[in-house]
Amino acid sequence: MARLLDLYNTEIVPALGKKFGRTNRLSLPKLSKIVLNMGVGKALQDKERIKHAAADLGLIAGQRPQITKARVAVSGFRLRENNEIGCRVTIRGKRMFEFLDRLIHVALPRIRDFRGVNPKSFDGNGNYSMGLTEQLVFPEIDPDKVSFTQGMDITFVTTTKNDDEARELLRMFGMPFREETK
Repeated sequence: MARLLDLYNTEIVPALGKKFGRTNRLSLPKLSKIVLNMGVGKALQDKERIKHAAADLGLIAGQRPQITKARVAVSGFRLRENNEIGCRVTIRGKRMFEFLDRLIHVALPRIRDFRGVNPKSFDGNGNYSMGLTEQLVFPEIDPDKVSFTQGMDITFVTTTKNDDEARELLRMFGMPFREETK
């Protein structure tokens, strides 16, 4: 069993129940999915970039990514409809908890000058989004084989509609939120 899934069932659920004053386990917030997204704008000039980005995202997530295509044409960006411009992966279940564990305990500490993630990046519906500037912070990526660095967006989707409950859930998982100075 994934380490964070076991932690969620044994420690986080009782602690959240006590904090929010609820006895029904199903009313407590939980993580439903994690979405990884890479927008590869340079793929318009170099078709190999989308393949390399998809391969890296597949290594990071542990499953094959979906290649995303442009829906509309934008002449200012020289973008045509159905051009391949990115890739994404939706992770659920045990694989999601394993990815979260690697992100919190391995990848985020490897970021240079890391002081924590922004605690205000919630969308108002209990979902948290963050961005990484390069894929090299994950240990699955071999730096010698990487020809370019590519950033990515990570979105954590929770079952709650309240940002404070979602923040508390992620904090209990070990998400290193930055301390706000006033």
